[in-house]
Amino acid sequence: MSFLKNKYFNLILATVVLIVVIRISMNKADSFTGIRNVISVPLSPIQEFLTNAGQRVEDFFTLFKEIKNLKEENEILKIKINELEKENRELKSYKDKIEELKQALNLKDKFEDYEVIGANVIAKEPGNWFYVFKIDIGSRDGVEVDYPVVSSTNGLVGRIISVDNNSSKVMSIIDENSTVSGWVVKSGGGHVIVRGDLLLKEEGLCSINYITINVDVAVGDVIETSGLGGVYPKGIIIGRVKEIRESNNELERNAIIQPEVDFKGLQEVFVLKRKNDS
Repeated sequence: MSFLKNKYFNLILATVVLIVVIRISMNKADSFTGIRNVISVPLSPIQEFLTNAGQRVEDFFTLFKEIKNLKEENEILKIKINELEKENRELKSYKDKIEELKQALNLKDKFEDYEVIGANVIAKEPGNWFYVFKIDIGSRDGVEVDYPVVSSTNGLVGRIISVDNNSSKVMSIIDENSTVSGWVVKSGGGHVIVRGDLLLKEEGLCSINYITINVDVAVGDVIETSGLGGVYPKGIIIGRVKEIRESNNELERNAIIQPEVDFKGLQEVFVLKRKNDS
């Protein structure tokens, strides 16, 4: 009997102890949670700041890397663009050369009695305009004084005035010492003399003086070489009438001529050599 009492007592005692331990554990857990909450409240802004700051640093380095990659790509693109531009310039140069050769062939077809010799401009007198200039062919190439000089577009440049072994000097039609026998290309047109002018040459122009009333000439008319005088063959374009000016004499007029050739940018010309002059 006493054994049973002791057994029940021990069971009750163990149960009470277990309940007390569980209660104490629960109280401690609640205490720790409270402490953690108390500490975390003031630290939350700091933690948030550090998190955001870290993200901003990461974003900065990501952006820096992207900018660096873009710069490298831009440099590559610039190199490719430069290469393409160079290729385009070379293609344009080749195209221009081909066009000049075609025009030179046209000159040969037009002037069958002449040999067409290409030449480069190598020097000119001071100033913007090519009044008198030097080309890189001379007597060794069969060039002689008074040979006509034309552009690739069949525009009259001028004539040879002196010759060395390796070079020649050309006087252009805008030089004040130049005189060319011309013809107004139209029905009713007539013979005119195209001259260089001391003042007009500064504008790249030349003139026709003393146009008689029997010559029908107007602004826009084309003037070509007449073939008279023995220097220039017939049919080379001198230029176009830019302006008509009345003179003091009612029976005569003057005209300003815009040459076919641009005398500011001459680089290459063609010399016409008569085939029977060899």
